[in-house]
Amino acid sequence: MANNDRVVINLATGLEDTERVTVAFLVGAAALERGKQVAMFLTKEAVRLGLPGYAEAVACDGCPPLAKLFQQYTDGGGELLVCPICFNARKLDEGSLVPNARLAGATPLWEWIGEAATVFSY
Repeated sequence: MANNDRVVINLATGLEDTERVTVAFLVGAAALERGKQVAMFLTKEAVRLGLPGYAEAVACDGCPPLAKLFQQYTDGGGELLVCPICFNARKLDEGSLVPNARLAGATPLWEWIGEAATVFSY
């Protein structure tokens, strides 16, 4: 039987689609609450979520603030794996990444996954 303790959330959307970002962080926080190890793989505009102060939005009427969800995810031990190609293409500063974020492309992602992971994509 495969080990299902790891969850990967592939997020390719930044604040241009705040509802997707909100759902990704809701799913990530819920997985952490269930004792899962969670990594969010940030690509395209989502790489900006690895920078301080960027996760500031409210997706919809009645949605929790993204900053609160981001903090819950961080406090729960969630990792942010930031696509280095996407990050560097936007000329962003690696030294500015939040503490739970690191540049990590496809190979480090596969290393993190190991033998098995549950995957969500937004």
